[in-house]
Amino acid sequence: MKAPFSVWLTQQSGPLKELIAALSSHYDYISVLATDSAGFRIMASQTNKVLERRTMTTERGMVVRVHRDGLYSEYAFNARDLADVGALAATIRGVLDAQLGILAETGTKVYDTPRLEDTPLTIFSEMETDSLPEEEDPEALMRRLQSFSDEAVAMDPRIVECQAQVSSTHVNKMFLTEHRDERQSYVYSDAWLRAVGTAGDRTEMSYMDASGRRGPQIIGDLADKIRELVDTTIAMLSAGRVVPGEYDIITTPDVAGLIAHEAFGHGVEMDMFVKKRALGAEYIGKRVGSDLVSMHEGAACVVDVASYAFDDEGTPAGDVTEIDHGILKTGVCDALSALRLGTVPTGNGKRENFEHKVYTRMTNTLFDSGEDTPEDMIASVKKGYLLDGVYSGMEDPKHWGIQCIVARGREIIDGKLTGRMVAPVVMTGYVPDLLGSVSMVGREKLSFGSGACGKGHKEWVKVSDGGPYLKARARLG
Repeated sequence: MKAPFSVWLTQQSGPLKELIAALSSHYDYISVLATDSAGFRIMASQTNKVLERRTMTTERGMVVRVHRDGLYSEYAFNARDLADVGALAATIRGVLDAQLGILAETGTKVYDTPRLEDTPLTIFSEMETDSLPEEEDPEALMRRLQSFSDEAVAMDPRIVECQAQVSSTHVNKMFLTEHRDERQSYVYSDAWLRAVGTAGDRTEMSYMDASGRRGPQIIGDLADKIRELVDTTIAMLSAGRVVPGEYDIITTPDVAGLIAHEAFGHGVEMDMFVKKRALGAEYIGKRVGSDLVSMHEGAACVVDVASYAFDDEGTPAGDVTEIDHGILKTGVCDALSALRLGTVPTGNGKRENFEHKVYTRMTNTLFDSGEDTPEDMIASVKKGYLLDGVYSGMEDPKHWGIQCIVARGREIIDGKLTGRMVAPVVMTGYVPDLLGSVSMVGREKLSFGSGACGKGHKEWVKVSDGGPYLKARARLG
């Protein structure tokens, strides 16, 4: 089935086009992004139940962007302001003109940014989905999630808690200018199970997840993961600690995704190039990894939670080859940063919501596949670890340091898994060194979209990342 486009947004399109016309004599570029995204989050556990009629990306409102005298300004509003388009246009002119006046009075230096092109473009995209969040029975979903929690806890007395959650959003966005009319509707969902185990004075946690451009029925993907979740959590209760040092590592696809996200996610977001805050700007056209390393980024490079038809500036979804056989080719870019850098936008201009500004943001970031198998990788390791499970990561775009917190490492000695586990594992390093050490790449790549990404300490958006199994060398602690 197709996710139907918002009736409410359709009703707002006429007044919004009138607003654009009313502002056209005052500014040389006007765009409006209008949003109407609804969904829910449901969680069930042994101690709590939650039903929220919102998710991280639920929103309803509009934002207008205008350009004059080399400067862009924005004004966010909601539908009730459209009752009198003339009054709204006057308010917008007054507020934005006052901003320009303050800049002039204070002598504040601003970017003299060219006008965005308004080439004609029409997009109407109702993407396929298996179900819609607005048509689901929340109580039925709650009961099924509760059954997952109950099943996990019943498997072993050391499992003291299991949370089961699904979050689903029906996204509707409309982007209008004088010559553009772009509309998209799609559904994405993510779900996860998180188990907590205890033994003596030790407590450990592990999780399993599922994500995709699908409806809430994605929770069905969790049913077959409960046994693995429990077994993994119990094994972590007796895990040791890694002796700090440099090791051969094999990363599962989720850990490969964490590396991709932290190493060449923020580090090549090109609004950081404008501000001269990213070392990646100095490496365009240079080697940053071994010949086996290639990486794609974009809303069109895979189908997952961050796969859309156009971004929040009306730029169609892209599929960017960031790294081609070890050579850094380009970064990703929003429209205004592209103007300032003399390049082209890649479809990566994203807002947390209509009240927040656009930044260059990641969408789907994945290593490309290779020719190796996990079995061959394990057999090639004299002493090292298979790293599995993602907790968190961080990077320093200015100096290209990376830190990844991995849930567990499975010991490999003489080409075989010993059954010994260490947990948790901190992986650190310098990005070109880490990617330069990649010596084997798996055949099958996967994407994972149950998390989110912040820019700095704020500005959260949905992303996915992933790749195949990788063999490399890294510092663990």
